[in-house]
Amino acid sequence: MKFQYFFKYIFCFYFILSSESVLSNDKVDFKVKELTLELRCMTCQNQSVYDSDSDFAKDIKNVVKDKFQEGLNQKEIKHFLTERYGEYILFKPYFNTKNLFLWLFPFILLVFSIGFFIKKLKNN
Repeated sequence: MKFQYFFKYIFCFYFILSSESVLSNDKVDFKVKELTLELRCMTCQNQSVYDSDSDFAKDIKNVVKDKFQEGLNQKEIKHFLTERYGEYILFKPYFNTKNLFLWLFPFILLVFSIGFFIKKLKNN
């Protein structure tokens, strides 16, 4: 009788431990998906690493998964990948002085366009 309860507890304990590892793998897989959707496949034309089936994309997915399992966060992994492949791998480049013109150009173009239209309206 005592052994029945013992085996039930052992089974329950094993089930709880195995479900936690499944949940942690699901968390890592979700993080990998979330990050690889933000990364550009270098061999495909503007396709995310997550959506691509190329060998490069598979390698990057494995690298990202390994880095998450090592305990790195998204920012650290992005920094690692940009050091290795350049900022082109990011769909959304960093906002820094090097990319300031890239980020401000649409607003500069808008201001010049509005100025041009106002000048044209005043001349007529």
